[in-house]
Amino acid sequence: MKKREPQNESPSLSETIYSSEIMKKREMKPEKLGVDEFIYDESMVEDFADPAAGKLLSEIEAFEKEKKLNSKKYQGGSQSVRTIKIDIERMISMGMVTPKTAKSRISEEYRLIKLPLLKNAFGEGAAYVEQGNLIMVTSSQPGEGKTFTSINLAMSLAMELDKTVLLVDADVARPSVMKTLDIDADQGLVDYLLNPGMDLSEVLLRTNIPNLTLLPAGKIYSRSTELVASDAMRTLCTELSRRYHDRIVIFDSPPLLASSEAAVLSNLVGQIIMVVEAERTLQYILSEALGLLNQDKVIGLVLNKSSSPRGTDYYGSYAY
Repeated sequence: MKKREPQNESPSLSETIYSSEIMKKREMKPEKLGVDEFIYDESMVEDFADPAAGKLLSEIEAFEKEKKLNSKKYQGGSQSVRTIKIDIERMISMGMVTPKTAKSRISEEYRLIKLPLLKNAFGEGAAYVEQGNLIMVTSSQPGEGKTFTSINLAMSLAMELDKTVLLVDADVARPSVMKTLDIDADQGLVDYLLNPGMDLSEVLLRTNIPNLTLLPAGKIYSRSTELVASDAMRTLCTELSRRYHDRIVIFDSPPLLASSEAAVLSNLVGQIIMVVEAERTLQYILSEALGLLNQDKVIGLVLNKSSSPRGTDYYGSYAY
């Protein structure tokens, strides 16, 4: 990526919510939520394997054998990109999506979540979605599992054979992606936006998941809302959306009712996922949060941390 000119600042998932159009295609009867979205029962989820998982695991094994991941670098653009290792076994212990758990219940549920996102991202949906490959994951309030959802979604998308994924920790006031993945990062998004002469490759982290790259939040900055609203951020989002034809960018954003940054960021993306914690998030709180979003955007809801009598899966151990 070319250097920029200086700019002026101006769970367990047991149910997934899809748009009415997708619902009609599947000819299923929904339970109306009141926000023009519908809940699907998890009995929809079939037990099938991800055809890309085996190939991806082989690539990971080869990658780990050839590199000392915590110390090596590879050339990306004009600068070197740091290479890090995601502890897959640790992710498995946390109940998350990984290439090694391709047939798990949560992996299958995320397959359902990503299908409409992929269609919208690459112009295969019912209508064109501007910057549809930029996806923001948020929630009404802290603790609902939006970072858990962001990571799982990014991992599931990275398992696609022909897609690359950039996971951005955009919750710059309270970053959680690197902490959840147990990765140390000194620089990130904030540093890049504040330094016009910095190349983006200087703050990217290549991972041992071949199609997954991370962009940490970076240093704490007191005027983070203004930074997200700056021309530099808008330029970055535009370039991320257009530069690579196969790239999907996931933004783990702050909760909507906890920070104004999320509402600002929502105007820069094409699709928005609202994570809703089961048995905790009240309807009026959800309605208030949704009211902060541009209703012209594609907005989907995911019900997180929902216990089910059909099994023992309950991803309540994860916390924001």
